[in-house]
Amino acid sequence: MASLDDTEDVALDFGTEDEWKKQKALRYPMAAVAHLFFRVSALLAYLFCNLFSSSFILDFVVTVFLLAVDFWVVKNVTGRLLVGLRWWNHVDEDGTSHWVFEARKGSRKSEESGLESKIFWFGLVVCPIFWVVFVFTNIFGLKINWLIITTVGVILNGANLYGYVRCKITSRKELSSMATQFLGQQMLKSAMSATTRPQTTQ
Repeated sequence: MASLDDTEDVALDFGTEDEWKKQKALRYPMAAVAHLFFRVSALLAYLFCNLFSSSFILDFVVTVFLLAVDFWVVKNVTGRLLVGLRWWNHVDEDGTSHWVFEARKGSRKSEESGLESKIFWFGLVVCPIFWVVFVFTNIFGLKINWLIITTVGVILNGANLYGYVRCKITSRKELSSMATQFLGQQMLKSAMSATTRPQTTQ
């Protein structure tokens, strides 16, 4: 028969399975679905719209509308929620244009490498590849009308991809510069304390 002392360390890791589930679960499931929904919908509309309508204008309007909605959702919603990144452009009074790339401060590494991050970067990188392939297909097939749609797809998808890659690079540079600055301050403090320390005479 086990004594009380034999059962004291049974539940040392109690609760860790809940933290593991939180890391694996989606914190913003609607944002993750929206991130892929409009991207895939624009691709499907481009590929299969002509099966349901013989009007190129209707196909153009539907596909470009989905591309525009996807651009807005990814830029303003899913990037901020899923990976803590955002980018935008603002113009000064003198007409100077400024691009701003930001990363959420204090984000944990577990969040950055989680399932939501994988979904975000997968959709962000893969979809522009399809649009680039469609561009070359239309160039070689001399389909000028469809080339306009695919060019819009490349521009809008490429803009978001470029913006978020810049956000990621900028955040890493800021972290490295902060670490370098911290080490420099510590070394300076050590040097100052060593020089100001009173000398003991023997």
